[in-house]
Amino acid sequence: MGLLCLPIYIMREKLVIYQVFTRTFGNKNLTRREYATMAENGVGKMNDFDTAVLRRIRNLGVTHLWYTGVIRHATCTDYSAFGIPRQNPHVVKGQAGSPYAITDYYDIDPDIAVDVDGRMAEFEALVVRTHAEGMKVIIDFVPNHVARQYKSIARPEGVEDLGEGDDTGKHFDAQNNFYYCPGEPLDLSCISVNAYAAGADPYREFPAKCTGNDRFDSHPQQNDWYETVKLNYGIDYCDAGGRSHHFNPTPSTWKKMTDILLFWAAKGVDGFRCDMAEMVPHEFWEYATQLVKERYPQIIFIGEVYDQGQYRTYVQSGFDYLYDKVGMYDCVRGVICGERSAAAITREWQQVDDIRDHMLYFLENHDEQRIASGFFAGDACKGIPGMIVSALLRQNPIMVYAGQEYGEQAMDKEGFSGQDGRSTIFDYWTVESIYRGYFDRRHLTAGQKRISLVYQGLLRLCNREKAIREGETFDLMYANTQSYQFNPRRQFAFLRKADDEVLLIVANFDAERVHIDVTVPAHAFDFLGLPEQEVEMTDLLSGATQTIVLRKDGQVPMDINGNFGRILKFNIKMKTVEYVLNSHNKEEFPPAHTAEHLLNQLMVRMFGTERSRNAHIERKKSKMTFTLDHKPSRKEEKAIEDEMNRLIAEDMPVTFEMVSRDSIPDGISLEKLPEDASEMIRLVRIGDYDVCPCIGRHVRSTAQIGRFELLGTNWDEEKHAFRIRFKVVPA
Repeated sequence: MGLLCLPIYIMREKLVIYQVFTRTFGNKNLTRREYATMAENGVGKMNDFDTAVLRRIRNLGVTHLWYTGVIRHATCTDYSAFGIPRQNPHVVKGQAGSPYAITDYYDIDPDIAVDVDGRMAEFEALVVRTHAEGMKVIIDFVPNHVARQYKSIARPEGVEDLGEGDDTGKHFDAQNNFYYCPGEPLDLSCISVNAYAAGADPYREFPAKCTGNDRFDSHPQQNDWYETVKLNYGIDYCDAGGRSHHFNPTPSTWKKMTDILLFWAAKGVDGFRCDMAEMVPHEFWEYATQLVKERYPQIIFIGEVYDQGQYRTYVQSGFDYLYDKVGMYDCVRGVICGERSAAAITREWQQVDDIRDHMLYFLENHDEQRIASGFFAGDACKGIPGMIVSALLRQNPIMVYAGQEYGEQAMDKEGFSGQDGRSTIFDYWTVESIYRGYFDRRHLTAGQKRISLVYQGLLRLCNREKAIREGETFDLMYANTQSYQFNPRRQFAFLRKADDEVLLIVANFDAERVHIDVTVPAHAFDFLGLPEQEVEMTDLLSGATQTIVLRKDGQVPMDINGNFGRILKFNIKMKTVEYVLNSHNKEEFPPAHTAEHLLNQLMVRMFGTERSRNAHIERKKSKMTFTLDHKPSRKEEKAIEDEMNRLIAEDMPVTFEMVSRDSIPDGISLEKLPEDASEMIRLVRIGDYDVCPCIGRHVRSTAQIGRFELLGTNWDEEKHAFRIRFKVVPA
């Protein structure tokens, strides 16, 4: 059975979350020496997320930006000159330290500030900038453990620090913030000597605090979270009768951690990604999320929960979204690597169908190996069909890790992290694909550009297409498992529908191009209200169109390239003859035709004019005429040429979408369309800079236009007509 139940509620926005590791994202230092200090390898700053960078992230289709590692954590770098306590390197992982070993919940990590003393002001400005670019802010909340040398120097006046007032003579007390090993010192003899600890004094802790990964003795081992200590939420894990709960009166830790959440919510943070949420009792989450949402109703909580048996409990306790790691991630990864059948994806969504809108899909994050690494698929292209399924299957959120859209391999050997297919969170480093993608786009490879355009196309569809954003889903796999013209091990197919618009989506996990027939069962027609009729389908990935007769239990034939997919859109209210785009007999030169769109929008913005009504676009020389209120000066003419080349260099994606006349976005005029124009309109978008109805041919991104050269201008004083003559020199 391939049916998904009706949604419990309609989502106005599909969350597209972009995770950045703040410390490495903006680092432009290419030294990249193993085990190096911050002075040698450099570090990224919050100020690296300027308007241009944020706009490029937003142009991916991102709605929420998760800044990982902004709260102050343990590090080997000495900031004592700024009044920040030093950390003993024996209990720090890596030179830069783990962002999940928090040393002060009320402080910003000094590494990522230009002005260390003004680090909180820089964070507040970052929140404002992110909001100004139309995105919401998510930060980490680490509730289960803190760094061994936790000490808050930034807590508000009157706030009691963690551990302050603890009875250290007890292993457990409901009002203690930590667990202790009374009378025993911490024993680190089983821990390898830290490469950064040469010359450092031994670390002494008495009595020993219990370790963050639920280790309740004084002898942590190498693979334990030895650099952290466990927070006490009122559970005695070592009670003689088994775990016992002591939640009345409310434990001190509950109150202190909720106050921390409220502190950051007051800073304008829109959501929290809660680290290892399942290691904290769900009763605390019910208490904390209720209090926070009473004051900040729109704030969201994302839980890192791996025990599928506890999913519903944590949703009921106030979590808006949970990682779907053990289910969907593990399955899709297995399909990408050829270890599992694509048909297995069906079982994974069915397992959590009752809480489907709460599941967060992803293929990469800071904990997981990169798709392109030798430890995963070895090729970023192999992840594309997985992204098609993850991003488009449901209404629930999708998350992308910075660099994923450029095929980051993460095969560097950075230091503490080692070569493991992950981008380090422990070392000072520069992630090359991110550096190229955001700060040196001239050196992006053709493959990196191709991957980024595919990702951008998919992520932008998430909220541009109503069928993806809030439509119903019908899984087609049960009707295609027995067909010799469809391989359920390597292809996955489903339908999405909202109002009269339908998407037939097929992901091909095979490396080879395939010709398949997709069966659309009678039940899909009945459930989605599909008529049996002839329709024109347009592929939102390639722009190709095909006419299909939809019949119950009939087949839709298609060719799909290897490691790719099809997103076929059609409208059930449109007859085929109405759906065909109006024809034209021009054979445009795509670079010049795309430059025409850019120049139109540039003149609108620079001079407040209308788009050109008299354009002749040719390969050798093009002309466009605009009606202006004055003759542009030489300086203004030079500004036109300079700004055109700046826009071209931004390498904005050129994409399109098919919409019916009654779905045209606000601000788009159809005046210039011919009288016989079709009911379905093709909109061409250049990033978020321009959108215009057009049926011509274009380049895939603005960098492919080449160089814009202004050949000359003419001014007609009587008509106030300004004619621009230009050519483009292709890249």
